[in-house]
Formats: sequence, C-alpha cells, structure tokens
Amino acid sequence: MKFNLLFSGLFASVLTLTSFNEAFATNVDYRVIPMPQKIEVVENQKPFTLNKKSVIRYTKGNDKLKKDAEFLSSYIKEVIGLKLSVKAGNASIGINLIVDNKIDNKEGYIIDVNSSSITIKGGSEAGVFYGIQTLRKSLTPGISKSVEMPAAHIEDYPRFAYRGAHLDVSRHFFPADSVKKFIDMLALHNVNRFHWHLSDDQGWRIEIKSRPELITKGSERKETVIGHNSGKYDGKPYGGFYTQEQAKDIVKYAAERNITVIPEIDMPGHMQAALAAYPELGCTGGPYDIWTIWGVSDNVLCAGNDATLKFIDDVLGEIVQMFPSEYIHVGGDECPKDQWKVCPKCQARIKQLGIVSDEKHTAEEKLQSYIISHAEKFLNSRGRQIIGWDEILEGGLAPNATVMSWRGEGGGIEAAKQGHDVIMSPNTYLYFDYYQTKDKENEPDAIGGYLPVETVYNYEPMPKSLTKEEQKFIKGVQANLWTEYIPTYSQVEYMELPRLAALSEVQWSNPENKDYKDFLSRLVRYIELYKVKGYNYATHIFDVFADFTPNTDSGKLDITLSTIDDSPIYYTLDGTDPTEKSNLYQSVLNIDKDCTFKAVSIRKGVKSRTVTENIAMSKASMKPITMRQPINKQYEYKGAVTLVDGLKGNGNYKTGRWIAFYKNDLEAIIDLTKEEEISKVDFTTCVEKGDWVFDARSAEILLSDDGNVFKTVAEENYPEMNESDRNGLYNHTISFPAEKAKFVKIKIAPEHKIPEWHGGKGNNGFLFIDEIEIN
Repeated sequence: MKFNLLFSGLFASVLTLTSFNEAFATNVDYRVIPMPQKIEVVENQKPFTLNKKSVIRYTKGNDKLKKDAEFLSSYIKEVIGLKLSVKAGNASIGINLIVDNKIDNKEGYIIDVNSSSITIKGGSEAGVFYGIQTLRKSLTPGISKSVEMPAAHIEDYPRFAYRGAHLDVSRHFFPADSVKKFIDMLALHNVNRFHWHLSDDQGWRIEIKSRPELITKGSERKETVIGHNSGKYDGKPYGGFYTQEQAKDIVKYAAERNITVIPEIDMPGHMQAALAAYPELGCTGGPYDIWTIWGVSDNVLCAGNDATLKFIDDVLGEIVQMFPSEYIHVGGDECPKDQWKVCPKCQARIKQLGIVSDEKHTAEEKLQSYIISHAEKFLNSRGRQIIGWDEILEGGLAPNATVMSWRGEGGGIEAAKQGHDVIMSPNTYLYFDYYQTKDKENEPDAIGGYLPVETVYNYEPMPKSLTKEEQKFIKGVQANLWTEYIPTYSQVEYMELPRLAALSEVQWSNPENKDYKDFLSRLVRYIELYKVKGYNYATHIFDVFADFTPNTDSGKLDITLSTIDDSPIYYTLDGTDPTEKSNLYQSVLNIDKDCTFKAVSIRKGVKSRTVTENIAMSKASMKPITMRQPINKQYEYKGAVTLVDGLKGNGNYKTGRWIAFYKNDLEAIIDLTKEEEISKVDFTTCVEKGDWVFDARSAEILLSDDGNVFKTVAEENYPEMNESDRNGLYNHTISFPAEKAKFVKIKIAPEHKIPEWHGGKGNNGFLFIDEIEIN
C-alpha cells in the first residue's frame, strides 16, 4: 500500500491539528519533511515498541556509524525524553544501523520497521544519517515512556546531490557557536553543503597567517550605517573573525553531520576590507577604509598588479589547508570595472595579454576572466575546483568552473548550454534575506523583495528551455542569506525558518511528488521540532491567507480566505480590529464599496496577525482591461487586473500588488462598460533606483466612445530622476475638463535610458504601477 493512501486514517489526528501553541500527544508519522520517495505500511503486523530497553546498534569498527548511532540516541532523547544505549554489533531486535553497498544512491536509505526491530540501511554512512533524520522527524515531540512505531517499509533518496545553504558573515559576524547552530539547522533539513561567505567590502572574517593584516586591519570597521544607507552611522566599531583552528573545528563539526563547508573568498570585487589591509593591491593605492555602508564598492583588486596574483595564491593556499571541500567559491560577482578602465597597470595587462573587446564582452570583462582563470589554475593544482557567481560568465568562463546562478536563471541556463555544471540559486526564489510577508512594516528590517514560503516551495530548478541532456548539468539548488540587515543570530533563524523546510523539498523531492497543500499539513507538525530546538521561526504560515480577485462580470472584488489548518476566521469591513464577536467567514466575500478590510484567525483564544487591506473603488475598479503592450513576465503576477482591483501597493514592488513594464510603455484600455463622465486619472509608481526601478517619464490619457477611435485629452511629461531623488512611492494625478466616455486608454512611458549618474546608465529602467484610478 502506497504512502498517499496508507495514512488517511492512522494519522488523521496529526493532519488536523489546529494549534501551533498546543502540545501534541506523542505519535508517529513517517510523512516528514522532506517527504520520503516511498512509504508502505505493512498491514496486519504489530508495531515496534520504542522504550528505554531499546538499543541502537551499529557495525563494529565503523566510527562514522557509531557517531550516527550517538546522534540518533541524542535526537530521541531530545524529542521524547528516552535515552537509548548504543552498542557495537547487530541483532535481530532493537535499532540497527547498516551500510548497504547495494543501495545505488550513496545518500539513499531504506528503513524497515517490524515488531522486533527497526533497520536503517544506507548507501553510505551519509545515507544512514538521512534515514536517522527521517526516524527522528517521524516522532511527535512529547515526553513518553514508550512509542509504538507502525510496521513499514520506507525507501528514499535525494533528487540533487548538491543541496546548499549560504550564510554571509561579513556584513554581520556570528561567532563559531552560532555557526554550529546554523549547521545543526541545515542537518535537520537534509542540506549537505554549507556555503560560508567569509570576505567582503564590510569585513574580512578568516585568519590568513601569511597575510596577518587581513585580521589586524581588515576585520573591524569603524562604524556601521543605520538602515538603508541613510547617511547616519552608529559610531560603534564592529568586527570579528575566525581563527584557522575555529574554521577547522567547524569543518569537522559539519562533516560529522554529512555537510561539506564550501568557503567563499570573493574576488576581484567585494575586496575593500582586504584593500584596507593591503592598499598596494588596489588600482589607486589607497588609503582605503573598510566600508561602513551597504552595497558594492568601486575599489577592487588591481588586475594588472603581479602582487595581486601573489595575494590570491597566498590566500587560497591557506584556504585549501583549512577546507577539504572539492569546491572553493571565488565569488566573481558585482566587480565594477571603472577603475580598470583608467588604471595604467590594468590597461598594460590587457595589452600584454592581447585582449580585445568584442560584441559580447568588453576588454575589462575579459580581464576579470583572466583573474578568475588564475584562481582556477591555482586551485586545480591543489586538486580543487572553483564555483563562482554567474558574472564569471562575463569575459568567457574559466574552463572547469561551476556557475552559481543568482541573477535569475539566465546565467545558469547559459552555463548549462556551454556544458558547465550549475547550482541554481535565483534571487527571486531563493534569497532568504527578502521579506516573508507583504506586511513589512511589522517585520524586522530587510533588504527588500518578497519571498513567502509558497514561492520557495514552488520553485522548479530544471528550466524547460534546456534539453534533457543540458538539464544534467544542473547539479543542485542553494538558498542564500545576506546579512546587511540581519544583526543577530536569532534573526538568522527567523529569516531561514520555515522557508528552509520548503527549500528541503525543492532539493530532495521529485517534482511529481510535491504538493504545497500537503506540505503545509506536514509543516504544522514539523514546527513542533523547531520549538524543541528553541528556534526563532517565522509564523506567517499561520496567518489568514486572503486572495483578492477582481470579478469583471459582477463588478465586485471577490475575497477568499483560508488558513493552514482551517481554524476560524473573523473579519470586519469598517477598519476595526476583528474579535470572536466579529463576522465569521463562511464563504467568498463580494465587495463593491470603499472599505478597510481586516481579518484574523483565532486559535484557542490566540489571534494570528491581522491581515489589512484598504479597498478603494473608482470608476475603473473591476472593469475589463486590455493591455496593448506586454507586461514584463518577471513581474506579471495576476496580470492586467492588478491595475483595476482596488488595491494599492506599499514600497515593496515585489509583493504582487505591482506589475512592471520594461523596454516598452504601459498601454491599457479600460472598458467602463457604460458612458461615464470623467475628469481625472491617478496612478502611483514605486521607485527603487538601485534596482533600476524608476518613475514614469510621461503619461497620456485618451478617451473613446467605441473603443476604436481615441482622442487625447491630457498629456504630461516628468523629469529625468536625479541621484538625490528619494526612493518610494510617487503619486501622479492628471486632471482635465470633464468629458463623457466609455473607453479610457492610458499610456505611461518608463525610463527608456537610465541617466549617466547611475551604474546602469544607458539601459532601460523598470516601471512599476499598482493601480489606475479613474474619477
């Protein structure tokens, strides 16, 4: 009997739990996260009774299995309070850990449970470890003298061999004990690669004994900017670093949990902290200070200086002594080339190497490839391979490099087509420093963006644009956590969890076995383990989910409400806070008037956070809308109806309240369905200049009686934005003498040429619009 059928009765109580605060009765559910590939219950057999007499046994002489057995014993004590003894040798009773070379996937495992024993066989010790994780996670937390484990057969293996998670310790530093806690968290989620970002403009974090000033001068900045480069500073020195002994200890700690630590030394950009220690390595010679703001410094390693190459060799030479990983990450991202263009040494290097620009790459981009190739050759000579961010494609890719695709999937697709291995890490799906909710005002500060658990879960790493052969180069998936706005380890946990659970199924599970609703039902129970561990997890999944759908047939906004566990939902339409005495949600709400909508779920007297939406109706609201030019696919969300749904966006353009236009105008025709007198059109843009998101440059309003012949009634032009102009919301009102019309055409032009002062100068800018109001 297959797993999708067998648990419908046996574990119904688990799947219908309604409170994330209540204690669970101890029981067992093999439907863990990530979901095993195959679960079969053995019917009509007695369960295995787990109690204090149960013994965990491992193959004699296998120290790794002994460590796995000790882990299992500690996990069981942690979850249900039973302390089991560990012994060498195997027996027909108790819990047996065995390596079975017949299991093809070395990280795969088989669990057999019968009345007398539990046997966990793995393709290697790592496979046994993942079987242990499944057994651990199947136990519902709660002190118990005995637990009955249903007789079952489980077969499991991961989809991807590389399952990564990244932590930036340069912007904010976390001590070695916190790093170990992070590694424990990864182990719980079957992650097997820890990408450790150890250097950047804001601080150097790893001891290099041949370059001591990297620590004495490069690890402590004099102060830190407050907020988002506000121009205000806290005036407090900030720093920290890991000794080589600490790094080696962390590597050992991770290896015991079958996690490989991949260090990153970012080059040739993101190097201002190193330049503060060794200014002679920069194009200008300094002096340099460790950067006290966020972003990307223009100060980079001088590619024409032989001392730079020696520096790279010295640093990487010691890195490989600390980190035995096959891969060493060399960054290669966001390296400004402006200084190289005017640096005599860099230009001499270009001439010496015979580098010439072509249609695809500038000479300076090819010069970066020279630096990355030098690092690769050095590491290859030490038996290692390099990984770099997708910018290492610029100027031609180093021969054996693996590409980590972060700027969407484009770099990964290009690298796979060239026959290079790829780790998919697109920011739109896997940057855990993005907000988890649209309600960012009630969240700790974050870099921006919007990345809820559902978006992470629904990511599919195999691009359809690749052939089956090309898809073989997609070796894995990784989520990244950059820490500009994450000053404490507690906030690290908050940003990771429960998104890390969603990531684990992206990395481990085959896509045909994934189902978000089923995942949520398992996540409710899984979070009990977070409580046992004392993790500071985010609780957004327990909030009310509200879906707002414009109904152009009825002219109303349909609101559908739900929760993860079907708990009661109460709502108001007058702006007051809902209570148990408010309206109880029972079916779809149909709204056709201005109102302030609020909703909460109440579980045993405990309220979830309040969902709030200000609904503002205009003559355009819920009316048919037709786009005459395309919406940008990356930011299309629900499409054109977003412009007439009565809902306004906040300063986060990635919440789904905004849609974007890029390389073409917004051109929409709204059918008012009857002749209306109108005299004003309002729209709002969202500006985030650093992301190439600019204000509109012009707008035109045209009216028509038949939808075919239009006449212009108003036009406005808006000035090019200056560097000093604020980010945020820009409201535009276009008024004109009142006229009657049935159709309204709105044309809004984006910034088609980003100004010279901007890093993206000459390129097209994005235009984000949330709502078009007609009155």
